[in-house]
This record gives sequence, structure tokens and C-alpha cells, in this order.
Amino acid sequence: MVTKAVIPSAGLGTRFLPATKAQPKEMLPIIDTPVIQYVVQEAVDSGIEDILIITGKGKRALEDHFDRNFELEEHLKLRNESEGLEEICRLANMADIHFIRQKEFLGLGDAIRYARHHTGEEPFAVLLGDTIFDSGVPVTRQLIEEFENHQQSILAVEEVPPEKYSRYGMVGGRRVSDKILEVEQLVEKPGIDESPSSLAAAGRYILTPGIFEAIEMTQPGKNNEIQLTDALRELLNRENILAFTIEGRRFDIGDKLDYLKANIDFALRRDEFAEPLLEFLRGIPDAGGGEE
Repeated sequence: MVTKAVIPSAGLGTRFLPATKAQPKEMLPIIDTPVIQYVVQEAVDSGIEDILIITGKGKRALEDHFDRNFELEEHLKLRNESEGLEEICRLANMADIHFIRQKEFLGLGDAIRYARHHTGEEPFAVLLGDTIFDSGVPVTRQLIEEFENHQQSILAVEEVPPEKYSRYGMVGGRRVSDKILEVEQLVEKPGIDESPSSLAAAGRYILTPGIFEAIEMTQPGKNNEIQLTDALRELLNRENILAFTIEGRRFDIGDKLDYLKANIDFALRRDEFAEPLLEFLRGIPDAGGGEE
């Protein structure tokens, strides 16, 4: 049974500079809600209430966001802003949230290593802190259900076009069913001709405790970083890994265009914004997207 989640959120967010110079990229808002809150909410909606967020230098805002703010609560009470008061109180009670700091930026695999004492000998979910989904059933819940059927590490994958292969860990293997693949190959950010398939790791995983020994055995790669893809390839030497093609639309908040799309997509599903936003979009002249 999966009862714990790990959310790596230690990255510097350099693709969003200068916006991320003084704030974590995970605190960038989708309309009025930080990205990290969507990720935590997905874990909670998947039945997980014990969450470890792995942070780094300059990420204190993540802890503050899920902590009590008595001064703000009192301010909202005096102004009779009950809706806002209810929301910020809910944040402090969403789940049992713990924090640990990654001391050096040595890659996603190294970040997950910090969860070893928290998760112990239990399988656990991993949700990347800069990836959110629009899905009927939470993607983490989809993975948990498959893990309960197979009792093997399982990663979420999605189809991506060839021009995006170099941005993700790409996955290949033997098809077991329409949605399940028995993983045989994992390649980190390959070229088009080097990718084993068109399936990309989609930022959600259920991992067995064996991942920690695999991380310890994984050699650092580019920039002296330990990549999770490389650690999973090491894990393949010890146990089977499955890949599950998710149902839902993923937004990579580390990508500026995806970030803009997420704001529009989420706004169009809110009654107070949908019609005014559509009217605005329809009124934008077709300027051709800039210089030729």
C-alpha cells in the first residue's frame, strides 16, 4: 500500500529567470494558486497524506506556504473575508507535510536519496514539483492502482513528438497491454535517432525501496549530477519496472510556453474567467507571431 509521497523541488528554475531569482519556480502561480499546491493536492486526492518535500537553498517560501500565518488569518477575520480565511486555513491542514533540504544540486536521483529515512522499506510515490496535470482521475492515483495490481515500480509515460525527445527521459520496452509496458530501456534526453520509443517519463512514479541502493550505485553524469533515469536503469538490473501510459494532459511548468498554456487552460475551466477570457482571445488580431 502506498501511503507516502516525495516531491523533489530543489531545482534553481533558471529557465524562468528573472522571475525565479527570489522565489521558487514551484511558487509560480497558475492564476491564483502556486504550482506546488496543485502537486500536493494531487497527492492528497490520491489518498496520500504523508508528504516529504525536498527543497534547496532559497526555497523557504514553500514551507511558509503550507504553514499557519496567524497575522494574515486575523486580518481576514477583521475584514470578514471568510472565503480567503477558509482557504489559507485549509492549506495548513491539507496533509502531514515534511521538508528536507538537498544540500547540493546534484540531480533528481540525488534529491530522492534524501527520502530514504522518511519512506523506509515502503513503496512511495514521486511527484515532480514543476509538473501538473489536467486529468479526471489524479495521475498518482492511476499509478497507485496499477502498482497495487503488479507490486512493481511503475512510472507514468506519455507520447511526445520527436522534437521533444531531448527534453525527457525516454522509455522503451515490451508491450504488456494497451497501457502497460515492461521497461527494457531508459535513455536520458536522447537525440531523435537514439530514443527507444516516443514514450517520455511524465514526472510521476511509484518506486520500491530498491531505488535507494540503485541510486547509491549510479555514477554521476553531466554536471556531476545523478539522474533518476540512470538510477532506474540500475534498478532494472535488480527488479522489473513497468511504464503506464497516463490519462490526462500534462503541463511542464519549467517550460514557458507550457506555463502560459496551463494558465489559459485552467482559467477557461473557471466560471468567473471563461467567457471574458474567450472574448479577449477572440479579439486578439492575428499578428502572425512576430518577425519573419
